[in-house]
Amino acid sequence: MVNIYHYIGSVIMVRTQIQLTEDQASRMKSAAARRGVSMAELIRQAIEMLLAKGIEKSEGELRHRALEAAGRFHSGSKTVAANHDSFLAKDFDT
Repeated sequence: MVNIYHYIGSVIMVRTQIQLTEDQASRMKSAAARRGVSMAELIRQAIEMLLAKGIEKSEGELRHRALEAAGRFHSGSKTVAANHDSFLAKDFDT
């Protein structure tokens, strides 16, 4: 895939293509018109909001959170480490 770059002011933009349903495209077009911006700008704003919320965690952050949680919860059973597969199978009906 070849990236096509555009300059908007001092910002370099990479051209990309997305596919929307007809309903999504219609709603985006209306929302962009109400805000007085292009659909592309509205999509960029939505992406920034998604990324700013931290919904997508980095692998390092997920690993750190898992390590922080390890050992913090107690089942009361002394055999969980040795029998974790059978406990999971039982709980998930497999």
